[in-house]
Amino acid sequence: MSRIRDVLTPEGSSRPLVDTFQRRISYLRLSVTDRCDLRCSYCMPERMQFLPRKEVLSLEELYKLSLGFIARGVTKIRVTGGEPLVRRDIIELFQALGRKLGEKGHGGLEELTLTTNGTQLPSHAEALAQAGVRRVNVSLDTLDPARFAELSRRDALPQVLEGIAAASAAGLKVKINAVALKGINEDEIPDLIAWAHGQGHDITLIEVMPLGDVEEDRVDHYLPLSQVREILERRWTLTPSAETTGGPARYDRIEETGGLLGMITPLTNNFCSGCNRIRVTATGQLYPCLGGGERVDLRAALRSDNPEANLQQALNEAMTIKPERHHFDISQRGAAPAQPRHMSVTGG
Repeated sequence: MSRIRDVLTPEGSSRPLVDTFQRRISYLRLSVTDRCDLRCSYCMPERMQFLPRKEVLSLEELYKLSLGFIARGVTKIRVTGGEPLVRRDIIELFQALGRKLGEKGHGGLEELTLTTNGTQLPSHAEALAQAGVRRVNVSLDTLDPARFAELSRRDALPQVLEGIAAASAAGLKVKINAVALKGINEDEIPDLIAWAHGQGHDITLIEVMPLGDVEEDRVDHYLPLSQVREILERRWTLTPSAETTGGPARYDRIEETGGLLGMITPLTNNFCSGCNRIRVTATGQLYPCLGGGERVDLRAALRSDNPEANLQQALNEAMTIKPERHHFDISQRGAAPAQPRHMSVTGG
């Protein structure tokens, strides 16, 4: 039973969140921790410096923050990290948010989900399903144990596969997320897709994103998904699909496997015109754009003398600073990342 108390929806404006480019924001990606039990080389350095715990929002603060977004028309919340399931008592937050699912009219939540590396799913999948989660995204870039250990710097592939199986057994729909990496897993991508579809899972490929300094040059491993698509079309029939999960992926149905293949292409095919998303870090920093430095401090609003009014004011400000698009670029060797913060800080 969750110990997070239900509270009244924060007072203040109930106007939908609409930015200056008339994009309505309905999707919150909420990071609950920057910590992770893996150290994927394209995401963070081996000796990653994590945030001091005192800077991270409490579970109750994360819940109150979520209610503020729901009141402004957010209908989908994806819990992210870091690895969200390493946070102590995180199921309590899912239970509290799950009680907002299915509420009729304005201020209701339609979907609660998460992105995970899968290592903690064996012990949490059933509780997630009971809380109201219906699908999860699991990051998995390779099925080769040695390659997985080298890429993630941890020998954890068996736990991830066990976690995926546990999620399926609990009734959760699983989507595999795989970062396409030149010289690392590009030769395995067709087999990874075939495996996912054979297990009944959809899969989405993602171009590597230049966020935070890592211990290598990302230009060495940047693999445009336009090239991957050409390779896949020699093997399979890809038919564009209108299906969507509310995020930036564009989908095809592979006729030979029957499964869905998504592609997220921040570098080769900018998708910002239809952006409906904002991200909040575990410290309460709202980033209107993954690739931008613009931010609003929601933690300060939450911990102020008038949190309801200040939160509404902060959300209004966020809509005025959300940029039209990001400007990711991986074309110059040795170039600084688009933003100094790592993906694990912003929320994947």
